Amino acid sequence: MNRLDHRDPLVFDTHELGRRPGSLRKVTRTLEAPEGLGIIDVIGVPEKSQIAVELRLESVVEGVLVTGTAEARVEGECVRCLEPVEDAIDVDFQELFYYPESDEKGRGRSAVAADDLDEDDEEETYRLEGDYFDLQPVLRDAVVLALPLQPVCQEDCLGLCSECGARLSDDPAHHHEAADPRWAALQGLSAAHGDEGDGIKTSDARKGAAENQEK
Repeated sequence: MNRLDHRDPLVFDTHELGRRPGSLRKVTRTLEAPEGLGIIDVIGVPEKSQIAVELRLESVVEGVLVTGTAEARVEGECVRCLEPVEDAIDVDFQELFYYPESDEKGRGRSAVAADDLDEDDEEETYRLEGDYFDLQPVLRDAVVLALPLQPVCQEDCLGLCSECGARLSDDPAHHHEAADPRWAALQGLSAAHGDEGDGIKTSDARKGAAENQEK
């Protein structure tokens, strides 16, 4: 198991909180966003941008209950017209971080009733490492749930022209004259006959000029 880096701004120390149930402590911190905080290749919090975090730490029997909010700026790309999208999000979250020994007792109890638990339940359990906890996975889940799966620059974005790629919201009247495919073959024949006629006229003109010179 990887040990927590206590210098990481998303790692918090609960030592001053103590373990007496009911003890409270508030923490406010502005930190840099870690890599990959969002929906990859869609929208997310830019790496190293500022995140304002406010936490309420409460000591309970099983561990430390963390309740908080986070404010951040997100960037992405409109799924309709591919224009940049920027917005601000404010997310709420709450998670219980179990004391190490409390977690072990829980594991002992769960071993007796293993059939009633699945692996997903175990994966969602967070615990303290000594007096420290890592907020990153909790924050990541909260941010991802708050982000749109299909971000748009505006609700009524018209997208792009399927023929030339022009942004339709910039010119709602934009359109192309659609030729009836049933007439396409006739238009080709007409153009071919026109070219032949031009060739005949040119040939006649040259022939006439030659006769005039002979006279």
